[in-house]
Amino acid sequence: MTHPRPVEPGPAPGPDLQEQLALVAQGDREAFSVIYEAVAAPVFGVACKLLRDHAQSEEVAQEVFVELWRTAARYRADRGTVLNWVLTLAHRRTVDRIRSVEAAAARDHRVALLDQVPEFDEVSEQVEGQLEREQLRRCLRSLSEIQRQSVTLAYYQGLTYKEVAEALSTPLGTIKTRLRDGLIRLRDCLGVTA
Repeated sequence: MTHPRPVEPGPAPGPDLQEQLALVAQGDREAFSVIYEAVAAPVFGVACKLLRDHAQSEEVAQEVFVELWRTAARYRADRGTVLNWVLTLAHRRTVDRIRSVEAAAARDHRVALLDQVPEFDEVSEQVEGQLEREQLRRCLRSLSEIQRQSVTLAYYQGLTYKEVAEALSTPLGTIKTRLRDGLIRLRDCLGVTA
């Protein structure tokens, strides 16, 4: 005859996290400690798995528990277990941290690129300006005397066509024609395309 073996007690059932979370929502610190003990390792595990950085994972876990303390009243049993709710908080916080780190890295990269942009080269700008002025002087010398006088009075001294005509004692129509012809020759000499 075989005797029935005595039944060994199984592991003691864990605390009812739903009840504990309801107490946390009322500000119960002991209930918070119970929940912390039950879910700290999985929360840290989620953060570590995604971040792969021990220090940042600890920071994220801390943020999750602060959020859990503040938002315990928002838990809805019809949407899942307390553990799933807390792990969802952990996942969201971890993803937020990853995005924040990536955004910071992108900002740092953009700043580094700005540092690589060469500063304004004042010397080359002066040289280019001098070369352009010299080319303009050369092209002005290629105009007829009356064209050069008309262009100089109109564009360097700011006189109107009528004032140029009066200054040169020349009919207005003639001045307009000389200015147009002079500007066309300047454009061609400078290599400007219309």
